[in-house]
Amino acid sequence: MSNPKKNQSVGKRLVSNALMLYILTFSNYILFLITIPYQTRILGPELFGHIGFAMAFAAYFQLVVEFGFMILATELVSRHRDDKGQLSLILSTVTWCKVGLAILATVVLYLLCMFVDPFRQDPLLYVLFFVSSVLAAFVPDFIYRGLENMRAITLRTVVIRLFFTLMIFVVLKTEADYYWIPTLGIIGNIGALIVVGWDLASKDIRFQKTSLRQAAGMLKQSSQFFYSRIATNIYSATNTFVLGILYGPASALVGFYASADRLVVAAKQGIIPVIDSVYPYMVRHKDFRLIKKLLIIGLPILAAGCLVVAIFAESICALIFGEEFREAGQYLRLLTPVIFFAFPGMLFGFPVLSPLGLSKYANMSNVFGAILQVLQLVALLSIGRLSILTICIATVITELATLSFRLVVVWRYRHLIGAENTK
Repeated sequence: MSNPKKNQSVGKRLVSNALMLYILTFSNYILFLITIPYQTRILGPELFGHIGFAMAFAAYFQLVVEFGFMILATELVSRHRDDKGQLSLILSTVTWCKVGLAILATVVLYLLCMFVDPFRQDPLLYVLFFVSSVLAAFVPDFIYRGLENMRAITLRTVVIRLFFTLMIFVVLKTEADYYWIPTLGIIGNIGALIVVGWDLASKDIRFQKTSLRQAAGMLKQSSQFFYSRIATNIYSATNTFVLGILYGPASALVGFYASADRLVVAAKQGIIPVIDSVYPYMVRHKDFRLIKKLLIIGLPILAAGCLVVAIFAESICALIFGEEFREAGQYLRLLTPVIFFAFPGMLFGFPVLSPLGLSKYANMSNVFGAILQVLQLVALLSIGRLSILTICIATVITELATLSFRLVVVWRYRHLIGAENTK
C-alpha cells in the first residue's frame, strides 16, 4: 500500500527539481535572447558564422571530455545518494577520467591549429572556445541531478551567468572585440567550478584517491553513453561544422544557419529540464503514468508553438538577430519539426528505457540516427545537392527516425511497462 505522505514528498521534490532546472536553463535562454541580438548586430553574418563554426568545433571536445558521464554518473549518484563515501568516489573517478581526456583533446587541438586549415587562420579563437568548453565539461552537474537537488547550484550559477553575460555589453563594442565572447565563457565557467567545489565540500563530498582500474572501469561503462552523445550531436554541431567546411567559416550562409540553429537549440534546452528531472525519478520509481501525462500536456503546447514559429520565421529572425538575418527564417522554418520531435524523442529515451533495463536501445537509437544523418550527407554530396536547405531536411528526417526507433522499442517491450504499472 502506498504512503500518501511519501508520494506527496516525492512529487514536491520532482516539481522543485524541474523548476530549478527550468530556472537554470531559462536563465541561459533569456540571457541568450538578450545578448545574441547584440552580438549579431555588432559582428554581422560573416563573423557570427565564424564564431558559430568555432563553437561547433569546440563542442566536439566538450563531448569527448564529458564522455557520457552525465548519464552514467547521474544514475550512480541516484543509487548511492545516502553514501557520502561512494559519492566522493564517483566524483573523483569521473574527474580524473576527464583530466586524462582533456589532455588528449589538447594534443589534438594543437595538431589541428598547427597544421590544418581553417584552424591555422585564427588559432586563438579556437583555443579560447576549447578552454571554455573543457571547463564547462568539468562542472559536476551529475551530482545534483542524481541527488535531485538542483536548488543549491541553480541560484549561484544564475548569478554568475547574469554578471558575465551583462559584461558582453561592456566589452563587445566592435568586430575586433569578438575574442571576448569565449573569454567571458572561460571566466564564467571558472566561477561555476569554484561555486560547485565549495558547495560539494560543505556537503562533505570531497575528492579522494582513486585507482587506474576504477577510472578504466568508469570509462568502459560510460563508453556506450559517449557514443550515444557523439551520435546525437552529429546533426547539431556537425551541421554547422560541415557548412563551415563547405562555404568557409566566415560565410554569411554559415551565419544564417548558425543563428537559426541557435534558436532550435534554445527551444530544445527548454525541454531538457523536464527530461533531466524526470530521469532520476523514473530510475527509482518507474512511474510510467507520468510519461503519459507529460505527453498529453506537452505535445499540444509544443505543436502550437512550432506552428507560430513556422509562420513567422523570417520576422522572428529579423527581430532577434537583426534585419540582415531575415534570410535565416527559411532555415528556421525547415528546422521547426526538429523541436516537436525532440520532446517525445527525449522522453522515450533514457527516462523510459533505462528504468526498463533497456538503456542500450536509447544509445543504439542515437547511433542509428547518426549513421542515417551521415549517409544522407554523403548521398547529398555525391549528387551535388549538399546545401543548407538539404541539410535542414536531412536533420528533420534523422530526428523523426530516431524517435521512431525508440517508439518501436517501447512498443516491443510494452509488457514490461504494464508489469511496472500493476505494482
